[in-house]
Amino acid sequence: SLRAVCDVLRRVADANVPVLLQGETGTGKSLLARALHAEGKRAKAKFVTVNCAALPETLLESELFGHVRGAFTGATTDRAGLFAEADAGTLFLDEIGELSGSMQAKLLDVVERGVVRALGSNKERAVDVRLVTATHRDLRARVRDGTFREDLLYRLDVVAVEVPPLRQRRDDIPLLTERFLAAAVRAHPKAVATAFSANALRVLVEAGWPGNVRELQNLVERSVLLATTPTIDVDGLPALAARSCAKADAFGSDVVPMKAMQRRYAEWALERLGGRKMVACEKLDIDPKTLNRLLGPD
Repeated sequence: SLRAVCDVLRRVADANVPVLLQGETGTGKSLLARALHAEGKRAKAKFVTVNCAALPETLLESELFGHVRGAFTGATTDRAGLFAEADAGTLFLDEIGELSGSMQAKLLDVVERGVVRALGSNKERAVDVRLVTATHRDLRARVRDGTFREDLLYRLDVVAVEVPPLRQRRDDIPLLTERFLAAAVRAHPKAVATAFSANALRVLVEAGWPGNVRELQNLVERSVLLATTPTIDVDGLPALAARSCAKADAFGSDVVPMKAMQRRYAEWALERLGGRKMVACEKLDIDPKTLNRLLGPD
């Protein structure tokens, strides 16, 4: 669960060692990085973050290490980089697995020697930075295929934490929903909704959540904005969550005859597959005649 992940992070919060957060996109790695910073002895210093996948290599190098005036076209003033900005604090490098080979080498040099050199400068500056990195990639697989430096990985994963996807920690969903709901209500004071019904919460707990925590957060906020009643019920949830739980809801709460249950499951499968009967037959491992029989009258 998320609590187990948080327990690990609390134990290493005061240790001045790099932490690598690994997990699917949207699992809350950036939130955990902020929490790690807030729990540690650097909490009063800056928490600086950058997404390594969001910037081209030349711009990322300047962003991280800084530049001096005239280092490149458009560099009209000196600029300290994010390492210097995060001095005595924490630097969070998201999507570390997207770094190019040359940027990996430069980052390794900073991690090993604790100094940075701005673009266009021949002077080095010492920095004291707690480095936290995150990725949705399997970095060990990238080491094997030659796209990520093994020596850099060993420097970054002194403490490696696997953040499980939301579908593997369903017990966390009610608490996360409550927090996101409270935040949405604060952010939108004119919204009328203040709670989810028990049925709606059950749907949220059972949903697939391919977008993980980020998807849940967005769905909660959207539900609050669109709600017309104080309590959000299942029909007030966006269609995605309801469809994700179609299988769970298909049978209802009553025990029904096996034949009726098989028909409901066949109908659900056909709906999920866009009405494509041959595909449904393949997925259900039955022939078309059997599918037609299941879909026929009870």
